[in-house]
Amino acid sequence: MHVFVTGGSGLTGPAVVAELVAAGHTVTGLARSDAAAARLESLGATPHRGSLDDLGSLRSGAEAAEGVLHMAFGGDFSDLDDMMRRDRTAIETLGQTLEGSGKPFVSTSGTLVMPAGRESTEGDEPDTAGIAAFRIAGERACLASAARGVRASVVRLAPTVHGPGDYGFIGMLVATARRTGKSAYVGDGTNRWPAVHRLDAAGLFRLALEKAPSGSVLHGVAESGVTLKSIAETIARRLDLPAVSLTPDEAATHFPSPFMATAYGLDAPVSSVSTQELLGWSPVHPTLLDDLEHGDYFATPGS
Repeated sequence: MHVFVTGGSGLTGPAVVAELVAAGHTVTGLARSDAAAARLESLGATPHRGSLDDLGSLRSGAEAAEGVLHMAFGGDFSDLDDMMRRDRTAIETLGQTLEGSGKPFVSTSGTLVMPAGRESTEGDEPDTAGIAAFRIAGERACLASAARGVRASVVRLAPTVHGPGDYGFIGMLVATARRTGKSAYVGDGTNRWPAVHRLDAAGLFRLALEKAPSGSVLHGVAESGVTLKSIAETIARRLDLPAVSLTPDEAATHFPSPFMATAYGLDAPVSSVSTQELLGWSPVHPTLLDDLEHGDYFATPGS
């Protein structure tokens, strides 16, 4: 299959591109810079110059492909409405380009769209008042194309997609502990986060492209809920720092932003049982705590 990929040079994207190429697929990747183009070429993909705001480049990339995988998401987190608009518009453009073709279209969201405080499943409705509600419009735009002759599906990734070179949520926790001299969690730390290894996530994206039924909502989750206290305590031990509990008010100034502080205090377990059964997806790579123990999270910065 010839696949057009957006976000192929980001944090998770390179693993996905490598997975697709290894499985015999041909990949063309959206590239907005020379560095992104070079990264894609090194993975065996062909760069397609453009950006999420260049709708013409999205159309031409999708028109030439047999399937589309949309992972790119970005913008200014101080303007969530604009981020939502850019994502929805890009997804609508890709979906419209594929109308009536029966081609696969896989878009990306996050499990933090789900209701907090209980384990959510693929069949539950997202929380329109939740912390990640700005991702819901993109989900709906993708799934709407299923009624117009597109084999559309959405992959909701765990907030923690871990693996080498991780600069996401867990990387931020490590960096914050180094900067402040303490590894923190919010309240009693029993709140849970789902997690998935980057290579397992890559396998899920490939399976979604290859065989996800139209209209599928998939959860990219290998562990349904890892407590934030266990994460913070592992970081504390590895850095020889104290693990401390913070109140929500203290967390708002300790972590990089109030948004991050709210996220780190959220109880957001998510199941992927239906996803695994539907696609035969079986996560096999290290768990989050294993990665914290044996991965590169504590390599000397800059080394």
